[in-house]
Amino acid sequence: MSVTAVSSRVAEIQAVLSQLGAGRTTSAAAGAAFRSTLDGALATAGAPAASAATGSAPSLTTPATGTGGARVVAEAEKYLGVPYVWGGTDPNKGLDCSGLVQLVYRNLGIDLPRVSRDQAQAGQAVPSLAQAQPGDLLAFNSPVSHIGIYIGDGKMIEAPRPGLSVRVADVTDTPTAIRRVLPAEAASASGAGPVSGRATAVPYADLFNRAAATYGVDAGLLSAIARQESGFRPDAVSPAGAQGLMQLMPATARGLGVGDPFDPSQAVDGAARLMRDLLDRFGRTDHALAAYNAGPGAVLRYGGIPPYPETQNYVRSVMAMVGGAA
Repeated sequence: MSVTAVSSRVAEIQAVLSQLGAGRTTSAAAGAAFRSTLDGALATAGAPAASAATGSAPSLTTPATGTGGARVVAEAEKYLGVPYVWGGTDPNKGLDCSGLVQLVYRNLGIDLPRVSRDQAQAGQAVPSLAQAQPGDLLAFNSPVSHIGIYIGDGKMIEAPRPGLSVRVADVTDTPTAIRRVLPAEAASASGAGPVSGRATAVPYADLFNRAAATYGVDAGLLSAIARQESGFRPDAVSPAGAQGLMQLMPATARGLGVGDPFDPSQAVDGAARLMRDLLDRFGRTDHALAAYNAGPGAVLRYGGIPPYPETQNYVRSVMAMVGGAA
């Protein structure tokens, strides 16, 4: 997702959070309960279930091979609008700057220290902001008392101070330290251009290209879904139970005739058939992606992409990878 797109969505996300009313925990729980009920009703029809409060992100215990800077930024975006709370580590209650950083990286399987001064010692040093990449940590003051996640173009995502919420902000001060904590191969992959057309130079490219030829679904789109869903991990399992490279729920896999969703060949074939059906049904790639993430019923209910932050983030991220506008 581009920095411009991030900035333009901040107000929208905050408005959605406001409309959910007082009590973020209650609203989130109610939304999750509704989606769980809806997805259960749709499961026999092969509709995929949204993966609880973390979207389609798999539950990782080690750093994902495909965890690049773009994925770090996408994970951080999920918490835009969460209020600042000193010492906060629970997004349902509030986050402080280092709590946000630790949570984002923990969700991607990378353990960081709890406080900003220690986080500013993690990983490898980056000499200057000009050499920083999305996903790098920017630390400020001496001793360090604030930290954020760089997203490119001179901007970062931060939990700023009491009275404000997690936001996108310009980097106006010179960082005291810039640290790269991503594995080297992941950091270098983060600068790759959009995935589009024929899948090349990505894991399982042959499977995506074969499915594209069979079902008429863009191979770049299938590759982008796999990148967003599992980081190209065939063994990924989400908190909600979605499985494999394409994160198919067990009921969805059965409905598609996928005997083993952990088998990349079966998973890609099933996901391609599912996307073909969703594209034919909704006639738009962004609506089909929303249905892949949240279920067709949610798209029908709202007449388009539903107002779930996880689903909106999912659609924007995948569309950005294929070079489209969501």
